[in-house]
Amino acid sequence: MGRRTNSISTAAATLLVVLAAVAGGERVNKSTSVGSFWSTAKEEGDLLRLKSTVAGADLSDRTVQEEEDERQLDGGFSSLEGMLQWTIGHSDPEKLKEAALDMQRLSPEELKERQMEIKELMEKLKTPSDSKLMKIAIDDLNNSSLSLEDRHRALQELLILVEPIDNANDLHKLGGLTAVIKELNYPNPEIRTISAWILGKASQNNPLVQNQILELGILAKLMEMVHSEFTEEATKALYAISALIRNNQEGQHLFYGEAGELMLENILSNSSVDIRLHRKSIYLLADLVECQLERRNDVELPFFSNQILLKSVVDLIASPDLDLQEKFCRLYMQ
Repeated sequence: MGRRTNSISTAAATLLVVLAAVAGGERVNKSTSVGSFWSTAKEEGDLLRLKSTVAGADLSDRTVQEEEDERQLDGGFSSLEGMLQWTIGHSDPEKLKEAALDMQRLSPEELKERQMEIKELMEKLKTPSDSKLMKIAIDDLNNSSLSLEDRHRALQELLILVEPIDNANDLHKLGGLTAVIKELNYPNPEIRTISAWILGKASQNNPLVQNQILELGILAKLMEMVHSEFTEEATKALYAISALIRNNQEGQHLFYGEAGELMLENILSNSSVDIRLHRKSIYLLADLVECQLERRNDVELPFFSNQILLKSVVDLIASPDLDLQEKFCRLYMQ
């Protein structure tokens, strides 16, 4: 019985040593998002392939174990057990045995303390999912006592996270749209700017998110922001409007209902407005015309009868801005 207990203790100690070796290793953790994860697979996989090439080995003759090793390197570990098996298989048995014997000499209190340390390290090695990172950022935005700096950080994180369409589709389910829309009324213009930017990015070429945002009745607020004295805020608000109503018939109907042609008229007839607003307005106008031609219906768009708007568009031909001229040509070709 004592021998069996000793064997179990040795196995447990070995497990702790392996965990400590894995958790405290000298690998470099790299991340393109928040959190840390193993990212040495490419480098190690390249070394394996290079070694096989130099040795003149035929990759088709690799053993099952070699393929498994490379799979683990390329894709990480699906479970803690898989990580332990890989680590044991690539460790020096003698060193593991010596370390296990050292662990046996620890008192129960020291052993428990070591277990807690390893558990904390393993938690740090876990990579949070995009959904979890989004939820963290959204919870931060819902914290009324959050500092301006942290609020800005949370919005910047969401701006990156909503770019993949799957993440954008999850935004509303996580309460993100409501939280971001609330920030459109924040006193700081930078916060309002990033919030409009997030809405535009999430809804770009995404009918699901377009309709979700439109149903929340925020189009009128974005059109109001276009007239902001802060250029970045106005630009991002117009970007969000364009993304919301592009190829969206209901969104365009709401846009006309909010006198969208007058908004465009005010921008294009004002020579002192930032050139970026002129560009985005012409681009939006071209999209609206294109949608009208594709549907081939008899309903005349409001801006076709707006002489001031049409004259402003024609006047822009003389603009020295090449990008603006290109956008005008796109509109003319419609």
